[in-house]
Amino acid sequence: MLKQRVITALILAPLVIAAVWLLPTDVVALLLALVVGFGAREWAALSGISHKAGQWLYTLLVLLVMLCVYLFLPPAWIFAVIGLSVLWWLLALYRLSRYQGEAEPAGFEPLRAVEGLVVLVPAWLSLVVIHRTPENGPILLLFLLILIWSADVGAYFAGHRWGRNKLAPQVSPGKTREGVYGAMASALVCGLFLVWWFDTRLSQAPLILMLCLVTMLFSVVGDLFESLLKRRQGMKDSGMLLPGHGGMLDRIDSLTAAAPVFLLGLMLFGEAG
Repeated sequence: MLKQRVITALILAPLVIAAVWLLPTDVVALLLALVVGFGAREWAALSGISHKAGQWLYTLLVLLVMLCVYLFLPPAWIFAVIGLSVLWWLLALYRLSRYQGEAEPAGFEPLRAVEGLVVLVPAWLSLVVIHRTPENGPILLLFLLILIWSADVGAYFAGHRWGRNKLAPQVSPGKTREGVYGAMASALVCGLFLVWWFDTRLSQAPLILMLCLVTMLFSVVGDLFESLLKRRQGMKDSGMLLPGHGGMLDRIDSLTAAAPVFLLGLMLFGEAG
């Protein structure tokens, strides 16, 4: 499994980095929409939509909403949309803390399908807005991706080496608090790099480090929330699209929560909008 994960990552990572760095925002938005589209199809299955036709219809709905957001959402509304998204993730954190392994009702869950829109569309919008930020957009988006990737690596190795205390055993038995500490250390290292890269004033450095840390912690929330949905549907992975990783949602679940939080921080700092 680890070998497959590494091979898939070595193939995809250079392609993602090249696309973010070299392509204009309109093309990046289209490619990200494709990624989210695959995730939407998997979310349809998590919502209890078993028929392929229904899954594709749900995917088209998500893509249509993203297109409308891209074409018609006034720039002045972006902050409100992202702020509401972050509030929703705080609610998701509360739900995770209250989850006791309740049984999932069989069949289609309309509320779950609506939640897919709340999760996927703001995440996609956040990535697009970050990329189109004047001057440093592609760098900031690449930094966000590297922050999440490095946190995953830090969590994996710290969890395997020192993991003893379960983080959320009812949701994801494999995750440990020690793994989160490893992810936090990786996030702080990335934050120090960002402070150095932008030659940040000393007074602002703690804010940058805090943003990186909070973004990483929300990435854990995104990961756990998808794990909760899979557990309630009796699924191990959201799909089989990516060898060693599972489905597309298994690869982007951390970003769905981290991207809005990171963008909101940038907007509060006056670095994006």
